[in-house]
Amino acid sequence: MPEGGRLLVCATPIGNLGDVTIRVLDALREADVVCAEDTRVTRRLLARYGIETPMERYDEHVAGRVTPRVLARIAEGGLVALVSDAGTPGVSDPGSRLVAACLEAGLAVEVLPGPSAILAALVASGLPTHAFHFAGFLPRKAGEAARRLADLGSLDATLVFYESPRRAASTMSLLASVLPGRRAAVARELTKLHEEVVRGTVEEVAADLEGREGLKGEVVLLVGPGSRQHPPDGAELARQVAEQVAAGSSRKEAARAVADRCGVSRSAAYEASLRHGSEDASPPGV
Repeated sequence: MPEGGRLLVCATPIGNLGDVTIRVLDALREADVVCAEDTRVTRRLLARYGIETPMERYDEHVAGRVTPRVLARIAEGGLVALVSDAGTPGVSDPGSRLVAACLEAGLAVEVLPGPSAILAALVASGLPTHAFHFAGFLPRKAGEAARRLADLGSLDATLVFYESPRRAASTMSLLASVLPGRRAAVARELTKLHEEVVRGTVEEVAADLEGREGLKGEVVLLVGPGSRQHPPDGAELARQVAEQVAAGSSRKEAARAVADRCGVSRSAAYEASLRHGSEDASPPGV
């Protein structure tokens, strides 16, 4: 590792302790201290690999008090390893606060990649991966969550959420009501003995969760994008314009209405009607 004080952001297993990288193990051994979101969870990982580096609690309750002390240690040349309960620190956990503080103070930050529940769940879901949007945890209040989902629903991307086991069923039910008909999946206990991925329509997955009691393990909810609507070809555009004209609209008015409905430019709709139609008309004022 390079010389000098720095923060080592260490991705740790999301379940199976065998998934830790050699580089992360080396960093945990060489660090002066390990800042852990939950020292009890991290202790199991360190014990598995015979690592005796001291630990210090770093969660949302103590971050304000501990951060200045961590920055001072790094500024003096110390190596501080940052770990979350599972996966890559800084994603929906207080580690992002320490990373930001180090960068603002001009201190070095080194990220050691590794396991990620987001990517594991996304690939296992079978949903489109051309683009995805990680939205973290939805708001607790149903109304706020529904509004958030309505905003996200227009994205041409698979939506990924974290959720607690006890709220997974109600959140998936909300997803089904706001984004009906879409493909969905719920992934839990990833990389562990009881790993499970439930796939289907959002309604089917919601029904599956609703019938369960005592759901355990960290949960990732995923909803695929809405069906992509391809714009009509020229002949179809011309047909729709002709229908509007037959109903009494001018060609220009009809082209404007069809363009707005089909998501194409007004000139494209007008020109299509000329190529595939037989009526004479003046150029559109668009």
